[in-house]
Amino acid sequence: MFTKNQAKLIKSLDEKKNRLETGLFLVEGEKSVSELLDSDFEIDLVLTTTEFFDKYGEKIREKSKSYEIVNQSELEKVGTFTTNNAALAVVKQKKILEPKNDSEIFLALDEIKDPGNLGTIIRIADWYGIKNIIASKNTVDFYNPKVITATKGSFTRVKIFYTDLNDFLLKTKLPIFGAFLNGKNIHETKFPKSGILVMGNESNGISRELEKNINQRITIPSFGKAESLNVAIATAIILDNWKNSN
Repeated sequence: MFTKNQAKLIKSLDEKKNRLETGLFLVEGEKSVSELLDSDFEIDLVLTTTEFFDKYGEKIREKSKSYEIVNQSELEKVGTFTTNNAALAVVKQKKILEPKNDSEIFLALDEIKDPGNLGTIIRIADWYGIKNIIASKNTVDFYNPKVITATKGSFTRVKIFYTDLNDFLLKTKLPIFGAFLNGKNIHETKFPKSGILVMGNESNGISRELEKNINQRITIPSFGKAESLNVAIATAIILDNWKNSN
């Protein structure tokens, strides 16, 4: 039976301090929970409607420590979604180690603050086969429910390692490209097979501290009058050019 303590725990996971204390996070909605069930995350609890259980009951029994069948109203009462007619899961966070493979393309994120932007960047990374993201310590929390939702399930395939980004860039041997409003045209840039793409904060771009570590400043040429691009859109455009140049 679904208890008041379970409801209290679920509600608490909207806040970062509670996610840190418990080592748990929330996954909501049909797309995200169905992807979760195919991943190697440890699932503590699934709350599921009858309709979702009819589709995924076998996987829920196999992958989750416990589950409860509830109605839509109960789901919406405890979760962060205004509308959820499918499922909600309480999941164990993973310990992410610093990636050591020098034959990949890495994304490095400098103070990305908006959960929707981070979630979309994770989804874009997944689309382009980027498995690892390095993030500054003040980038929004990967396990924020809004980030998880915006990834559309890609959180199960892309890892984020939080660190002192300046130190990380200082010790890497990989070429480092940084996105700026002024730099070399990406359409005229020959990208290597492996390297690091640094994307900066939504308002301020790449911090001055990190600028000195950038080997090549690159830019997306503008053909209109918009002042700038959303950081997630810019990430997609640059990654597309990077992949197409190899």
